[in-house]
Amino acid sequence: MQKVFKYKLDFYYQQALLYLLVFFLYGGIKGTFFEDEFRLVFKDPIVYIMILFVVVALITLVLNLLRDRKLILEEDKMIFHSRRRDREIKVSDIEWIHIGREMLVQTAGHFQLIIFKMKGRKRLFRIRVGRYERDRELIAEVERMAQHIPKGRRRRFGMKRRKTF
Repeated sequence: MQKVFKYKLDFYYQQALLYLLVFFLYGGIKGTFFEDEFRLVFKDPIVYIMILFVVVALITLVLNLLRDRKLILEEDKMIFHSRRRDREIKVSDIEWIHIGREMLVQTAGHFQLIIFKMKGRKRLFRIRVGRYERDRELIAEVERMAQHIPKGRRRRFGMKRRKTF
């Protein structure tokens, strides 16, 4: 059974719309109340900065749409899908898994984080649950998969173990 969780893009939509709205409001207010013609508004350097923000936000949105990121969970593997490649991780290759909170980063109102370590790899994989659609269902599926994997304990940064004598 395959479950597909799409990457959320609502933040990028909101960002692009907000910048566009502020740009039109500024142009409308500046052109209506302070200038006689709208052509004079384009001589204002703030307008060029706002145009830059709008263009960057729209480019970011389009690039994320084109990436087509998804997390696919199957019975015995996880697949990180993007437009250019799929990264497949088998459950048997996972050394340990931790499902918990990350206090430093708040993603879409959630603190949920899934961390797992693969055998033969130093770096950890982090899945921020708030970045995917149907986050509660994602956590339930990963918890179901984690029943067959040893639980890992997350190290706290800056805290070392003290030797006791």
